[in-house]
Amino acid sequence: MEKQLLLKMNDITKRFSSTVALSNVSIEFNRGEIRGLIGENGSGKSTLSNVIAGVFAPDSGSMEWMGQPYNPHSMMDSSANKICMIVQEMATINNLTVAENMFLGNEKQFSKNGIIDRKAMRAEAKKALQQIGIDFIDPSAVINTVSFENRKLIEVARAIYRDPELLIVDETTTALSQAGRDTLYRVMHGLCAKDKAVIFISHDLEELMQHSDSVSVMRDGVYVKTVERRELNTDLLKTLMIGRELGEHYYRSDYDHTWGGEVVLKLEDVCFEREVRHVSFELHKGEILGLGGLTDCGMHELGRIIFGVQKPDKGTVSLSRKGLKISSPRVAIANKVAYISKNRDQEALHLSASIKENICLPSYDKIKKGFMIAESKEKSLSSEMAKLLEVKMSGINQLVMNLSGGNKQKVAIAKWLGNDSEILILDCPTRGIDIGVKAAIYRLMEKLKSEGKSILMISEELPELIGMSDRILIMKNGQVSGEFLRSEALSESDIIDKMIS
Repeated sequence: MEKQLLLKMNDITKRFSSTVALSNVSIEFNRGEIRGLIGENGSGKSTLSNVIAGVFAPDSGSMEWMGQPYNPHSMMDSSANKICMIVQEMATINNLTVAENMFLGNEKQFSKNGIIDRKAMRAEAKKALQQIGIDFIDPSAVINTVSFENRKLIEVARAIYRDPELLIVDETTTALSQAGRDTLYRVMHGLCAKDKAVIFISHDLEELMQHSDSVSVMRDGVYVKTVERRELNTDLLKTLMIGRELGEHYYRSDYDHTWGGEVVLKLEDVCFEREVRHVSFELHKGEILGLGGLTDCGMHELGRIIFGVQKPDKGTVSLSRKGLKISSPRVAIANKVAYISKNRDQEALHLSASIKENICLPSYDKIKKGFMIAESKEKSLSSEMAKLLEVKMSGINQLVMNLSGGNKQKVAIAKWLGNDSEILILDCPTRGIDIGVKAAIYRLMEKLKSEGKSILMISEELPELIGMSDRILIMKNGQVSGEFLRSEALSESDIIDKMIS
C-alpha cells in the first residue's frame, strides 16, 4: 500500500552565527509510521524538530504540510496545525498544578463569564491522564511535588489530548523508567494505528530499531539516508551516524583489574534516610570503580553524599591521604574531588553562562590575579580544556544552553579537568548522548586511569559497567549486595542476580 505524504521539507538550512545546524535538508514524513531520527550530538536532529515545531525559523528552504505551504512562527502555530512536540528539557511550569500545566494557554475552554472553572479543568485533566494510563497522578497536585518521570508523562498526556497528526518525541525516553517507556511506546504505536505519524528521536539504537518503521540518519547538519526497518542493524546505523566504522565495541579492550595500592577515598558505614544503609567501601588510586543497580537502589544518592551535597545520617566519607572528612562540596572541590550529576542541565552546568565561565568556575584560584580574574588565564584555560574535550562550539563565549547534549557533557567534564581533579564521581556520564561522544568519554576515562586518577562511575547501563570498570559494586535497597572484579567471563546475568534476588 502506497504511503500518504504528511510533511515535506525542501532544502532547509538553519544557521546559528557561524554554525550551520542544518544544511539543505530535504526529507519526507508519511502517515501511519514511526520515523526514527538518529545522529551524533550536534548532528541537527533537535534543530530539525524545532524547525518543524515553529521554535526556529529556517534561513532558507520551505515546508509542506498536508500538501499546503507550511511556515510556523511558534509552537502555537504548529499546535494549531496538529503538530505536537515533547522536548528534551522540562516543559512544565513550577508552582502550577498538573491540570493548569495540562491546559496552559488553553484555559478559555473552561472560562465562564471570565472565571475559570477549576473543577471542570481538573476533571478534563483526569480524562487526559486516563487516556494514556497515568490517572494515578492527581490533577490538583502542584507540579513541583510530582517526580521528574511523571512530569514527562504529563507532557505526553498533554500532547495526546490535543489529538496530533504528527507527534515529535525528542529524546524523552532517557527520563523514563521501563514502565514509563512502555507507556510512551504504547502511545506512539496507537497514533500510527490511527494513520497519524511519529518522529522518534533517541540515542538508543536497539530502542529505535524495535519501535521504528524506518530510521533517518543525520550527520553534521546534513540528512544522510533513511533506512527501512527490514534493513536496520546497529553496525549500519553507527557507520551512517559517524561516517566511519566504530569497531566491534568501544569499551576497554583489556581484562585486567589493576590499580594502585593507595586508598584515596573511604566510606565507612554510611547511612542516609532509607536510601543508603550501612555502605562501606574504598576507592583506589588509578581505579575505575563501577557502582550499579536499579534506578532507586541508592547509588545516585550515594554520589551526592560523597561530594558533600547531602550529609549522611551516620558514617563518614573521608580522603584517606589526608584523613579529611568531606563535609560539603566546598571541601570536596578544595581537595580535588569532582562530581558530575545525573541531572546535568539542572545541577552540573549553568546553562545561561558561557562555555568559558562554566569551565573556569571551580578553578578560580588558578586564574585569579590578586582578587580579580585574569582574563588571559581564563581564556587560556577554557580554550585548552574545550580543545582537549573536542567541544563543538562557535567559540568559548557561546552559551552552554545552545550546545547539544553531548557537548554539554564535554563541558561538564572539562570543568573538572581544568581544576586538576584527582577523584571524579561520574553519575551516568553517558546518559542521553550519542555513540561517538560515548566512545570519546570512555577513551578519556582510560587516559585518566593511566594518569593515576580515580573514578567512581555510577551507571544504570550494565554493558557500560562491565566494559569500563576494574571493579563493580551492586546496590539493592540502599545496601551493597554484590562485588565483581573485571573479567572476560563476567556477564550481565551475574550482575542482575545481585540487583534483584
